[in-house]
This record gives sequence, C-alpha cells and structure tokens, in this order.
Amino acid sequence: MDAHDVEHPIDLTLVLLTVEEAARRLRIGRTLCFRLIGTGELESVPVGRLRRVPVGAVHDYVARLRTTHRRAVPTP
Repeated sequence: MDAHDVEHPIDLTLVLLTVEEAARRLRIGRTLCFRLIGTGELESVPVGRLRRVPVGAVHDYVARLRTTHRRAVPTP
C-alpha cells in the first residue's frame, strides 16, 4: 500500500465508481480513463449528468487486457 492508497482508501462496497476512482483502481491517469471510456474500452453509465464506471467494468477491462496479453506473448 502506498501513500496514495492511505489518502484515498478503496471502498469495496461501491457499485459505481467515479472516473477518478476507476482510474485510481487501474493505476492510470484520469485523462487516460476518460479516453478508455470514450473509445468504449471501459464501460460507463450516465447517472443524471454524471458519468460512473460499474465496478465490474473495471474487472472486465483488466480481464480483456490479460487475455490480449496472453495471446500476444509467444510461447517457448
């Protein structure tokens, strides 16, 4: 756990995350997170005038990255 995690602890009870919370969980910047949302790589939903990322969407995105990485790495 680094200093940033102590400053912003992760609440495991949340169902919808702000873009900033999703970015923090993915260890990426806010701008990149918005770009992933804009391209559809990371699912998000509108809540009124707000944009939220379902917790499951973060896990799905990581799973797709892992699957893509496994395919891209040559086996010995």
